[in-house]
Amino acid sequence: MLAWAETTDGRVVAGTREACYVTGGPDAGPLRLPWERVEAADWDRDTSVLQVAEVGTWGEQRVVHRLPLDDPRSLLQLVRERVTASIVLQRHVPVTDRRGLRVVARRSPVVGDTPVSWFFEYDAGVDPDDPAVRAAASAALAQARADTGL
Repeated sequence: MLAWAETTDGRVVAGTREACYVTGGPDAGPLRLPWERVEAADWDRDTSVLQVAEVGTWGEQRVVHRLPLDDPRSLLQLVRERVTASIVLQRHVPVTDRRGLRVVARRSPVVGDTPVSWFFEYDAGVDPDDPAVRAAASAALAQARADTGL
């Protein structure tokens, strides 16, 4: 374990090289979130809440874990560093005007030959089912794979 903090409701949030762990409440078991599956983590200083959003699937509600922390200790720095380390490539591709999509390649930040997962993130108002968007996404993914050799 590299860093940890206790939530105000008695759970423990811990970070290792591989994942973020949250002990469950009385009705839930422990949760393991590999860093490459964490889309974003935001700290709200006013409410002292760490929000950890999982990588989602288009059209489904993104899972967000809200963790109230009185003393985040070094956990915030670790979360930021580990999530950033899992990003292999992130590239914005405009489709119409400035709106478009992002091609994102992620992998475990742990040293080794771990597989890369590819994702698309769409700007607000961009329809992933639009044929022009699908063509742009396909071309962008092919270019990203060629550029990275992955």
